[in-house]
Amino acid sequence: MPKAVRRTFVLATTPVALVALLGAAAPPSTGSSGAGDPYFPLAGNGGYHVGHYDLTLRYDTGSGHLDGKAVLTARATQRLSRFDLDFHGLTVTGLTVGRTKADFRRAGQELVVTPKRALRKGERFTVTVTYQGKPAPVTDPDGSLDGWIPTDDGAFVAGEPQGAMTWFPANNHPTDKSSYDFTITVPQGRTAVANGVLRSQRTAHGKTTFRWHQSEPMAAYLATATVGKFKVEQFTTRDGLRVYNAVDPREAAAAAPVLKKLPSVLEWESRLFGPYPFRAAGSIVDHAPNVGYALETQTRPVYDRAPDLSTLVHESAHQWFGDSVSLTSWKDIWLNEGFATYAEWLYAEQHGGDSAQKAFDDLYARPASDGLWEFPPGDPGSGANIFGTPVYARGAMTLQVLRTTVGDRAFLRILRAWAAGHRDGHGTTAQFERLAEQVSGKKLDDLFRTWLYTPGKPNRP
Repeated sequence: MPKAVRRTFVLATTPVALVALLGAAAPPSTGSSGAGDPYFPLAGNGGYHVGHYDLTLRYDTGSGHLDGKAVLTARATQRLSRFDLDFHGLTVTGLTVGRTKADFRRAGQELVVTPKRALRKGERFTVTVTYQGKPAPVTDPDGSLDGWIPTDDGAFVAGEPQGAMTWFPANNHPTDKSSYDFTITVPQGRTAVANGVLRSQRTAHGKTTFRWHQSEPMAAYLATATVGKFKVEQFTTRDGLRVYNAVDPREAAAAAPVLKKLPSVLEWESRLFGPYPFRAAGSIVDHAPNVGYALETQTRPVYDRAPDLSTLVHESAHQWFGDSVSLTSWKDIWLNEGFATYAEWLYAEQHGGDSAQKAFDDLYARPASDGLWEFPPGDPGSGANIFGTPVYARGAMTLQVLRTTVGDRAFLRILRAWAAGHRDGHGTTAQFERLAEQVSGKKLDDLFRTWLYTPGKPNRP
């Protein structure tokens, strides 16, 4: 997500201590109602892992009505007599576990499922949920919208941090990553764009159906099913990467010179960070003036307007840092945003712009009262702060201090080792700190403590 956007979610407000108490009191065969995230205690669910989502959607852009069918293929990580899915707003019309109808009830953002028989630990099972209604976004306390956001010609679909549950039932925490299939039917003349590779497109009886496949693991918040009137460009890069760009005609002129640089940006980032982690790439450039941000939806970032080059570099860098290497806890969001912001600095430095040190110096010149020093990036303190300026800018400053401390060669080895070692998985700040010390051979705990965890403006390094 681009810098200077502060976002959080208003529904996941149950105190962490209460969630822990409820989890401790729950029967051992009941999956927990959250994944244990300290900032979003109801995000995700315990007791199972979803390996694959098969989503079939029909969206009427005129009425705003969505018909959905979600088939989740999962594995129980404990004995389960009951488990939860994250799902908010839409009406459930049917639910089965395997081929058998299951009981269910709604409890806020939780869809509580009770199968006819308990699931054994290790058992693989499917959950099929049919649903319908008019999907609507959730509104964050800062006024920004999150989830399925209607536009004048379709929908802008971006789910960070909690919006995925506005359009499909999910285990909605970054620790649960899955492959996806999307089958999306929209009125003829509209295009439906999701993640991964386009497998087919067919028009009949005034409707067009798009089938997309995302093979590499993906967190639910990175899924998209954006719909609109788009000009589509498809090509394969010299490295065999399949690119699909969808651009609202109203943004086409402004977007064209930036999107033209996408292959070279990905090549440059691949040289720095290691091989591009996915089979597909591209961009979705919508005309969504009520949104106010872009998001690094996996393989194909979605932009609310024509992006500038820095934003393209930022969202592309997230394909390594945030998408392929995902968070274990939202508290560690600087691992996403600080890294993507630093990629902007590196790109400018190597393409005729200011050096990363100049970017650092300009920020450090801000007074101690500036919002940059409001909270430390490694401990934002609440979900309300995870997209605040310190996470982006001071997070990037931490990387610049690391670079000057260990030297360029070791620094780039650290970035590549981080991307390679956690590819398709997850990481924590503590793991990154240990890696940096192992690669550099230096003791770095004071550096990270000062720049990631110490309140206020640090002393100049």
